[in-house]
Amino acid sequence: MNESNSSSNFSGDERWARDVLTKLAFAAVTEQRRARRWGIFFKLLFFAYLVGLLVLAWPENLDTAGSVKRHTALVRVDGLISGSTEASAKNVIEALRKAFKDKNTIGVVVEINSPGGSPVQAGEIYDEIRKLRQQYPKIPVHAVASDVCASGGYYIAAAAQNIYANKASIVGSIGVRMDSFGFTDAIAKLGIERRAYTAGTNKDFLDPFKPADPEEVKHLQGMLDAIHQQFIAAVKQGRGERLKDDPAVFSGLMWTGEQSVGLGLVDALGSSRYVAEEVIGEKTVVDYTKRTRWLDRLFDGTEASAMLVKLLGWDGTAQWR
Repeated sequence: MNESNSSSNFSGDERWARDVLTKLAFAAVTEQRRARRWGIFFKLLFFAYLVGLLVLAWPENLDTAGSVKRHTALVRVDGLISGSTEASAKNVIEALRKAFKDKNTIGVVVEINSPGGSPVQAGEIYDEIRKLRQQYPKIPVHAVASDVCASGGYYIAAAAQNIYANKASIVGSIGVRMDSFGFTDAIAKLGIERRAYTAGTNKDFLDPFKPADPEEVKHLQGMLDAIHQQFIAAVKQGRGERLKDDPAVFSGLMWTGEQSVGLGLVDALGSSRYVAEEVIGEKTVVDYTKRTRWLDRLFDGTEASAMLVKLLGWDGTAQWR
């Protein structure tokens, strides 16, 4: 009887141990499956992350050059003209060179929708268009004003052989401006003491926290006048005798595209499509505009802008607007 009970108890312990081992084995398998699923999930997540980075870093427009048939090349100058925007000299010049080098390009349209921006960037694009016209004399280049073709935008357009616009386009603004503020009364009322330490008599030139110095204002005005004369000379070089002999043309005023025809700022009314089909004679259009990569737009020019603000104490850049 005791032997029978002992045998029975032993069998029960054996079964219990087997059940425990079975449960542990199933738990281990389940944990392995769970770990494998999480591993696959994180691998897919990492892969998606890499793909996302590639999409963001990749140029928004794939290379459309090297076309297989005759076409009109289109290069857009869209937005503020600045070294850190899509309408930078670097981007526009690269697109222009690619368009002219394509053996199937029979004409180039520079479509401009810009209120202006940096005189330096606009000047570089102007010079490049003039150079490409000499280098490729058989390829005509025409500018087309979209919504706005003002200031630096118009400066670029003046380099083309002809300028076209919509009758409602805004054209002109041949002038230069520089903006700042004066806070002397405000800090006095708030009881703020301005402390600026400089090495160099004029290092705090146009400091907005001190009263305007007539000599500094005179010096600044001389700079703006000099840049304005550069602008005027470029427009006269590009437009020649087509310009109306009217002082208002270079006063900084703007006109509609229809009014601009009478002033000689624009040759005729027409869109980019019209110029491609009727003027150049090729309705097939290939867009060479260089789109800045997302990562470049995020980081490009950040350090330079920060340094300029630190050096001047304010964003004192001249703008053709």
